[in-house]
Amino acid sequence: MSPKFEAFDPCTRRDFIRISSTAGLAGILSSCGLFRKLPKQPNVLFVIVDDLRPELGCYGNPEIKTPHFDRFAAESVRFSRAYCQAAACAPSRACVMTGKRPDTTRVWSLGDKFRKLNPDIVTMPQHFHKFGYHTVSMGKIFHNHMPDPVSFDEPDLRPPKFNTPELRDRDPESFYHDEKLKKELAQVRKQRLAENPNAYAGGWAYGRSTECYDGPDSEFYDGAQTDLALRKLKEIKGPKEPFYLAVGYYRPHLPFVAPKKYWDLYDRQSLPLAPNPFLPKNAPLYAMNSAYELTGCYDLEWVKHPSVEKLPEDTARRLKHGYYASVSFVDACFGRLMDGLKRMGLDENTLVVVWGDHGWKLGEHGSWCKQTNYNLDTRVPLFIKVPGYNSMGRACESLVELADLYPTLCDLAGIPVPGDMEGVSLKPLLIDPTAEVKSAAFSQYHQRPKVTPDGGRYMGYSMVTRRYHYVEWYTWDNERKQRGQKVGAELYDNLNDPQENVNIADEPQNQALLEKLSARLEAGWRGALEIR
Repeated sequence: MSPKFEAFDPCTRRDFIRISSTAGLAGILSSCGLFRKLPKQPNVLFVIVDDLRPELGCYGNPEIKTPHFDRFAAESVRFSRAYCQAAACAPSRACVMTGKRPDTTRVWSLGDKFRKLNPDIVTMPQHFHKFGYHTVSMGKIFHNHMPDPVSFDEPDLRPPKFNTPELRDRDPESFYHDEKLKKELAQVRKQRLAENPNAYAGGWAYGRSTECYDGPDSEFYDGAQTDLALRKLKEIKGPKEPFYLAVGYYRPHLPFVAPKKYWDLYDRQSLPLAPNPFLPKNAPLYAMNSAYELTGCYDLEWVKHPSVEKLPEDTARRLKHGYYASVSFVDACFGRLMDGLKRMGLDENTLVVVWGDHGWKLGEHGSWCKQTNYNLDTRVPLFIKVPGYNSMGRACESLVELADLYPTLCDLAGIPVPGDMEGVSLKPLLIDPTAEVKSAAFSQYHQRPKVTPDGGRYMGYSMVTRRYHYVEWYTWDNERKQRGQKVGAELYDNLNDPQENVNIADEPQNQALLEKLSARLEAGWRGALEIR
């Protein structure tokens, strides 16, 4: 049975009713005519966008150009308060694809490999395969160099031009198009391998932080894999078996490489810079990331921790311009994918989920990239489209988590929800976006010695409620994989301080509130399932 929740009675819209299962609510709504069942077992199109924060027109940003995501928001339920469970690629994606949180998967950092740590774990596509789905993946699904072939019938498909022996094992993030830049990166790679024969990604990794290249979309990896996805959709559509197709877009991940026409959408000098380019007042320094991802780009190796130095304005403007151009490029790719789905007649029986794996700072708090517990890094865009549901085109303000996607898709597809899920189905919110399924969202982040100013190792446990954001910090024993002594806390009033600029955890008048929030944090995600 699913946890209890409250919702408006859809037949009367006057009285509250208490329902004990999502199936019960679905039955009531069906009898009232508020949604229809899909004609047959639905297909699933699962779209992941790397490093995409809720920086879209439909999320209230008037400067960015995202017409296709905005159009999709009018056809889906857009979740305004969705949170990842760790603001880094590997742990966030492992959580989504396994339905288990980081402390269960033990994937806390980029190098932690979920399959090695959990050899028998059943991922979402594996589960769908057991119930008759043909499963396909392309792009970044788990993490770079972690395609997990056991999860898919057709794993890790690549566009033909990028599937050559010399390119197959390279991160698509490392591809450039200008011949001079290509030669430059090849020389940098030689130096990297000379210094460290085991350099990440074979020494390719990041090159320069930006590239504006005047070429067609299909010349870039995400454009080419959109072409591949459309060809694959045409191939696997049909009456025999439903499909589960996962498409992982690489942009807007660093480096910011996009066709020139998307750069041309913006005037760099008129882009507004971060309104709060300073560290949160009274917050522990180890809570903030070092922006070390920027230093992976060889033109930004000089970047320092934000407590030491912030980026000069010209660099900040160039990076923000690059991020926006990359988002607009992926927006166009996604638009083509959706147009193709409709053109093939698949939109009427395909569940479409679009999500970002975590947020990304653009100079806020003087920092860049992700890798913190702040809302800038843990809050993500999330859209779910269910054909036939009358709630499509609405926004849902309820708290939800990416850990909820595995059970949600099972529920919507009519296949059993595994009993060990650490999230809950969001189907009630897709039927009635004013409903609630939980009272808090949880995240955590492992700050390592190589990035903390004091060289310490810490684990921060985060909880967002309707109003507050509370974080407890502990020392972390990396040998035993367990937390040690509590060393700090953060409290932000997201109603009065939505930018999280002032930590009020130490203010005397908040001590009773801290005790209450600490107890709720200790109760964890299970304790949040009863609506308070």
